[in-house]
Amino acid sequence: MKFTEFGFSETLMEGLDAMGFSEATPIQEQAIPAIMAGKDLLGCAQTGTGKTAAFLLPILNRYTSEPHKGTDTLIIGPTRELVQQVDRQLEGFSYFTPVSSIPIYGGRDGRSMDQERKALKTGAPVIVATPGRLIAHLDLGYVDFSQVRHFILDEADRMLDMGFVHDILKIASHLPKKRQTLLFSATMPTRIRKFARDLFNNEPVEVNVAVSKPAENILQGAYELEDESKVKLVAHLLQGKKNLQRTIIFASTKKKVREVNTALHRAGLTVAAISSDLDQNAREEALQDFRSGRVPIVVATDVLSRGIDIKGIDVVINYDVPPDPEDYVHRIGRTARADASGVALTFISRSDRSRFRRIEEMIDMEIRRMPLPEGIPVGNPPSRGSGGRGRGGNSRGGGGRGRGGSSRGGGRSSRGGNNDRRGGSGGSGGRR
Repeated sequence: MKFTEFGFSETLMEGLDAMGFSEATPIQEQAIPAIMAGKDLLGCAQTGTGKTAAFLLPILNRYTSEPHKGTDTLIIGPTRELVQQVDRQLEGFSYFTPVSSIPIYGGRDGRSMDQERKALKTGAPVIVATPGRLIAHLDLGYVDFSQVRHFILDEADRMLDMGFVHDILKIASHLPKKRQTLLFSATMPTRIRKFARDLFNNEPVEVNVAVSKPAENILQGAYELEDESKVKLVAHLLQGKKNLQRTIIFASTKKKVREVNTALHRAGLTVAAISSDLDQNAREEALQDFRSGRVPIVVATDVLSRGIDIKGIDVVINYDVPPDPEDYVHRIGRTARADASGVALTFISRSDRSRFRRIEEMIDMEIRRMPLPEGIPVGNPPSRGSGGRGRGGNSRGGGGRGRGGSSRGGGRSSRGGNNDRRGGSGGSGGRR
């Protein structure tokens, strides 16, 4: 479907033409007509599907045809990085329209509270904000949201993960009940639906175009070993690999991030850690060091798996298997962006095997088990009383389950095609 078919105003189409937008993505094709019809919407779509344009374009179009006094639209995002991305896209789309916006977020590169206060009191058609920073302004009593027509939550699942439930409900209490509410989330578990029921005043239209399979240009591999050997394997994979510009190592807990970061520092690697333990300034500084190349390796929780668009990430390492199959797709989706190729490696301990099988079932692909490099032991699995029935011990030679061993050759199974463009058989994760 072409953007010319939506019936957008001429000034909005000028901005789209200038940005080279012609064909709508599936989320845009399904969401835009519903939003233009004034419906509340519950959308399941991940980063890279075009969801930002899906909610920005209809509200910009309405404002150009129905100008509005006061704040027309409030958009909430979980992090300053996402707020900045949304505000940049908004600026591009609205270039030829009368719409202006105010980004509200804390940190060293944000406005001061006083500057934000003046901007909020003056008013702007669109406000894009992080929850905590906006709450700080609301508590001071000078913010007027009585005229808001559109309330948009972007990446709602991340906001729940980061503990913003009460903040969002408090923000919603300052808005008129008669409004259009749009909620977008990369996943749609029960807790998101329950949260949505507290926000929607009308039955929402549901749109689901979440991408549940990795890009074809990601070469995936896995190593079977226990926790005690993982740091040694990471060091082996990354030490001296000058052709690797950026590597992300994902761990599932903040404690594990701290432990891995410390161990890799001791191994002589230049590395930074990013988790919700850090305040915004520290997280932004680490992210900027990673983006610029000053720090080539980042260890992070899933706070970095969504909404952060950094090009040139060569390798993603899942230090442990993520708890949700969707999280696996989000994590490895940080590499192979903008038509580049990339490598995704996962470390599977004995206790993670059933969880990893669920990932393979979801993506409909058997991921190749890589042989462990010489000198890297499988490690000792935790005692289970039964002796483990021989499913992960040294007798396997580190090759893993028989269905994915080194005899398979290329990276992808016959179901997924052969896409073995990168990564040596020794698992270096580098270019051939």
